[in-house]
Amino acid sequence: MTDSMTDSMVSPAGGCPVPQVASGGCPVPHEEPDLVDPTLHSHGDPHALWRHLRQYAPVSWQQVGDSQGFWSVTRYADSGTVLRDYERFTSERGTMIDLLGKDDPAGGSQLAVTDPPRHTIMRLPLQRALTLKAVQRSEEVIRAQILRLLMPLADGGTFDFAQAMLAMPMAVTGVLMGLPREDWERLTRLTTTCIAPDDPEYRHPKGREKTLQAAHRELFAYFQDIVRSRQRNLGDDLISILLKTEFEGRRMSVGETVSNCYSMLLGANVTTPHAPSFAFDHLIGTPQLDDWIAHPELIRTGVEEALRWASPITYFMRYAIRDVELSGTQIRAGDAVVVWIRSANHDEEEFTNPFFFDIRRRPNHHIAFGAGVHHCVGHSVARVTLRLLFTELFRSFTDFTLTGPAERLSSNFVSGYKHMPMTASVKG
Repeated sequence: MTDSMTDSMVSPAGGCPVPQVASGGCPVPHEEPDLVDPTLHSHGDPHALWRHLRQYAPVSWQQVGDSQGFWSVTRYADSGTVLRDYERFTSERGTMIDLLGKDDPAGGSQLAVTDPPRHTIMRLPLQRALTLKAVQRSEEVIRAQILRLLMPLADGGTFDFAQAMLAMPMAVTGVLMGLPREDWERLTRLTTTCIAPDDPEYRHPKGREKTLQAAHRELFAYFQDIVRSRQRNLGDDLISILLKTEFEGRRMSVGETVSNCYSMLLGANVTTPHAPSFAFDHLIGTPQLDDWIAHPELIRTGVEEALRWASPITYFMRYAIRDVELSGTQIRAGDAVVVWIRSANHDEEEFTNPFFFDIRRRPNHHIAFGAGVHHCVGHSVARVTLRLLFTELFRSFTDFTLTGPAERLSSNFVSGYKHMPMTASVKG
């Protein structure tokens, strides 16, 4: 499945005229697809709805159940405003639709759900450890993990590229966090379960809530043991850095460290694997892929385009701290606001020909890693990993061929793949 968009899938009759938007917002019409529905993102075409909303109702109300709802933000400029302005839009009450209407218990202690000034102090040690220069010193370690994962592709048989990509960030982050290699496969499955609890391959027989509870319980128990052990033997790994982080006159507690380990691992395992899967699903068999392989100097711009194209994290949620106006729509204090990252990264006002995969796209100010103070702290790790991945793929292999349909994850939070059977030939 590729990210094409067809005009025939947009129903102008279901739209909202611009004057009505300006007078206070327009609800998503009931006959339109539900953006909360995971199957829309795995089997449908959310881009058709997003383009319609960008044109007619860039800030629109999405009802969830009988008593909940949020404002959908679909344009690039508005998305940047919400993500950057933490004084008007807070992350501390929660950033995922799953917690809509309930305050996130990790608010104020986990980086992802903490605002400045505490966020700034907590983030700084990790930011220093994950600068581009620091990450580049680990290039050979990262390259070795990538080569290990790609080795079966050289056998000539069918290779599940998406499964290998799901394992890739864990192999890198596992080294950086000092986690035992024998735990990586289990941790990859658990983090994928957390972001795709509706997917049949990951869902618990007792349903969605049981799926999330079981995965969260297992992950937090795992990290609690790891953190307590690491306390007795601090090193220079990322968990030790968290344990040594001081703010407000104290060090991070075990609970705070565990919560941030969970967040860090989840963030790593969410963004990195899906950009290459999206790129290959769209490019294999096209002149664009041949062009990219023939021009290795375009690895950097190609990777940025893959990130924009995939936008693996589909959305981020915030809450309005006070009454605000956004694109002519009044948002009240306490209202939830969901920024649709994939929509923003395909906004025609920001990106020329946004539905063309352009490996030479410049500028490319995508927000696949978020924006503002919550811009992904591990973005350098992800970028270096993806550059090394495509470098090794294009250096060692040719004749990439999909041998069956790619399968998408059923998730409204992460846009990604779980299976992609393919073959390739080793370059002579």
